[in-house]
Amino acid sequence: MFSGAQISLYPMTNDFVGVILGAIDALEPYRPTFRIETDDVSTLIVGPPEQLFPAMRDLLVRASTGGVHCVLAATVSRGCPGEPDDPICTPTGPTRHDKSLTERIAAARLHVADAPRTGLSVAAQFSLYPLGDGHHMDEIYGCIDFLKQSGVFDRSKNFCTKLRGDAGPVFATLSEAFLRFGAPEGHVALDLKVSANSPSAA
Repeated sequence: MFSGAQISLYPMTNDFVGVILGAIDALEPYRPTFRIETDDVSTLIVGPPEQLFPAMRDLLVRASTGGVHCVLAATVSRGCPGEPDDPICTPTGPTRHDKSLTERIAAARLHVADAPRTGLSVAAQFSLYPLGDGHHMDEIYGCIDFLKQSGVFDRSKNFCTKLRGDAGPVFATLSEAFLRFGAPEGHVALDLKVSANSPSAA
């Protein structure tokens, strides 16, 4: 299976170059298990699906240090049929689809409750797309139930769900949505925007 994310970082500051280049350093601990490619539009990270959201969390936390208003935009995918299998994407732990939907929701809640706090408050909005045949609407409704119990649910919006809280639980919630819902070997995509230090938090 192939899993990865295309990430773009938007710091709202005159020193945006320094902020971006400094934030990319936060990905260094992930280099042993990731393939990381940066160009003039985005950074691609390819690797174990469980590490994608911790890496994005660390990137945004680093960029937002000092109160800079920063937005992270990402497209995250696993199981894309257009990408070749890559051993680097092998999950580091057991499957998260070995239980019923109700049990998966409960396990996801526990994982979020145990997430480390970063001290950075963020707002996020995302859309989850479990693609392919099967009971994808059951998976979407199950994910929505989980989000409402996650502790960081803000509200439903047109075409997306909004989360708010410490970056640790917020990114843990996003990770659980991505990993536990949708067919285990199917194609799942997630579209994401996360904002930190916004002057218009509402």
